[in-house]
Amino acid sequence: MRNATTRRLATAALAGAVATALFSLPATADRLAATAAFAAAAQEFDVPRDLVVAVGHAESRLDMHGGKPSQDNGYGLMHLVSNPSRHTLEQAASVTGASTNALKNDVTTNIRGGAAARRALADEHGLGTADRDRLDAWYPVVAAYGGAFVPQTKRLYADAVYDLLESGVSAVAPTGERITVAPRSVTPERGTLATTSTTAAPDYPGAIWNPASTANYAPGRTASISTVVHVTQGSYAGTISWFQNPDAQVSAHYVLRSADGEVTQMVADADTAWHARSANPSSLGIEHEGFVDDPAWFTDAMYRSSAAVTTWLCDTYGLAKTRDVIVGHSEVPGNDHTDPGPNWDWDYYMSLVTA
Repeated sequence: MRNATTRRLATAALAGAVATALFSLPATADRLAATAAFAAAAQEFDVPRDLVVAVGHAESRLDMHGGKPSQDNGYGLMHLVSNPSRHTLEQAASVTGASTNALKNDVTTNIRGGAAARRALADEHGLGTADRDRLDAWYPVVAAYGGAFVPQTKRLYADAVYDLLESGVSAVAPTGERITVAPRSVTPERGTLATTSTTAAPDYPGAIWNPASTANYAPGRTASISTVVHVTQGSYAGTISWFQNPDAQVSAHYVLRSADGEVTQMVADADTAWHARSANPSSLGIEHEGFVDDPAWFTDAMYRSSAAVTTWLCDTYGLAKTRDVIVGHSEVPGNDHTDPGPNWDWDYYMSLVTA
């Protein structure tokens, strides 16, 4: 079915002369290139334009991040992924005829690829012509596109997109233009995901328990002597999904959401998450949704929530609330990561921890 879908979409793409003309414009040549790309991609692949924008905003806040990959090797504002278990980048290349390099680095090509990948998935889910015109009917497709392994994470990903459709979107694209989605009432058709529920975490009070794959951490640990602050280089739901993928070989104890500071625990404090190489046996890892090069992800809600987690960990395990104990990933010996980066406000964060 997937090969048939790919051939059908490729034929439609070649027939779209108007769309081809629009996508041939380099982003730097047209200040409305992204606006045109979203509209053309929606028309070419019969995917609601506002849904394409909302998915892009949920994944990247419409940022290309200089062609650099996310934690799970996703590229561009539409987060086209190439890893052992997900191949939306390669799928987009097959459907559109664009090179993977162009899909990674060119704004308009990346948008087109994102729409193509979603339409291919819609076909796999049997979403017919009439249903493709209804935003609420796309919910199972969006949930599947996130690549999650468990129902709770599938719903978390799709709910984030539909929350954006309900609240509206206003973001600046890499081309400099403002892309908007008007707020609307949504009633997503969740299907079997409507009955999913959350479980309380075993350690930090108020956290949601959504465990990492057992292939991505080790049972037991030595005594904790530090906490390590990370930035996910990806979305909240996408990071949780990646830690549940047994191919990832990475995890953290906690993941925090940018918008409201929601806390998900993925590895028990008594176990060893794989997040900081040499410091794994003796540290607790806290991931923060966002990208190191974009301070807009570091909201006050997330700072305060993270500080509350760190304060609780220090109080519970007898850790000093000092910068030699509460460290960034980049400060751990033997690591080559740069997070949380220069945009992380350590003075503010520590003032909250020690208040």
